[in-house]
Amino acid sequence: MLGGSVYIAFIRFVISLTGVILLFSRISESRFGRKKTIIYYGCFSVVVLILASVWYVADWKSCVRGVAFAMYACFAVFATIISSDCVYLSIYKLALTFYLLAVFLVGGLEVAMVFFDSNVWADIITRVILILLMAVVIEKKLRSTIRGFGDYVEKEVDKFSVAVMIISILLGIGFILNPDIKVTTPHRIYQVAVNFILTGTLQFLVFRLYFHIGIEREYERDNQLIQMNHRLLERQMEILEESVESGRRIRHDVRHHNAVIAEYVRNLQNEELLQYLKEYDREIDQSMVEMICTNTAVNNILSAYTRKARSEQIKVTLDIEVGRKLTIPNIDLVVILANAYENAIYACMEVKRDSDERECLIHFVMKRKKNKLVIFCSNTCRRKAELKDGQPKTEFTGGIGVSSIIKTAEKYGGDYDFKNENGVFVFRLIMNIPPDLPGERNRGEG
Repeated sequence: MLGGSVYIAFIRFVISLTGVILLFSRISESRFGRKKTIIYYGCFSVVVLILASVWYVADWKSCVRGVAFAMYACFAVFATIISSDCVYLSIYKLALTFYLLAVFLVGGLEVAMVFFDSNVWADIITRVILILLMAVVIEKKLRSTIRGFGDYVEKEVDKFSVAVMIISILLGIGFILNPDIKVTTPHRIYQVAVNFILTGTLQFLVFRLYFHIGIEREYERDNQLIQMNHRLLERQMEILEESVESGRRIRHDVRHHNAVIAEYVRNLQNEELLQYLKEYDREIDQSMVEMICTNTAVNNILSAYTRKARSEQIKVTLDIEVGRKLTIPNIDLVVILANAYENAIYACMEVKRDSDERECLIHFVMKRKKNKLVIFCSNTCRRKAELKDGQPKTEFTGGIGVSSIIKTAEKYGGDYDFKNENGVFVFRLIMNIPPDLPGERNRGEG
């Protein structure tokens, strides 16, 4: 069935390799531009096709048994290099491509053997039809979904999933390495069908697994944002209640001060009146709300959490140097600052809860350096607080979104790290500030 002239074999090689490249390129992005990618694929195809044809001429029996696997093995290495995906994600997509390769190779053979008396051209035409059909289905139904869930696989993939991929590949190899069975029996057709179903089921289960894990992670991040907004509202309500109480006290004090001033005037006690007014001015200065910076959003966030920290007897030092206006949206600033400050407060409260005698401190730095925003936060924490994959564990942060900080930081090309220096937790972040909008460059630093 797979014999024939070298020209027929070459046509088969071209169709198989083209099909693999077409299907893989539908579900994976190249790290190079379109023109370079086409050139690289073209050069690779020419080399592989020449070597496969030479092998066929030299020893067609061994070539028939192993050429498909050999060509795909070469393609797997080449695709891993040229793909912009991580290694684990490339393995998943290559396994899926290899499964599709088995479908059109074995499908073409079976159709030709069962319906067309092993006609070579029936095999070739069937392969082409199957490749085009699969490419259309991927393009219309699966392409965006497969690429969309790539982030989930990249972050959540584990050794079990890699093992599943290897099993899938091995099942596909079973078809490729046994192509010279010429007798078509119901048992053989049943065996082929079961193997295809098992391989497809494995692929589908892995897809569903990580798709649902990714959705769960998205829900978790949304829940963290809701918690953060809830706590921000709590801080704002506390400030509002204090403002109302302060207003009542001021109205009461104003009546008292007016009465005292009126008494001094009646008694013509000018020196005593001046002294009283000086003391009154000093008291007003001491009771004024602390102005942290000129940026309203940053000032409100830091003021709310600083008030909360000091109410928990946590010593806070702030070093804030940002202008009145940043081109980073306020919602993104809220995500980073509120989460970082909330986690610092939570860690200090955990230390107090453990009856630790250490003084709890929070040092928060936020500065703009040209087109960079630098954020640094250090705080007292448990000495044994551990990190997982370079990030604090959920029980260490109280469940507040470190993942939200990271996602927002990466949005602006940020570099970040977390570490525990013997009971002092340190969070550092440097991220890019988007260019100023036209007409706002001169107003950026108010």
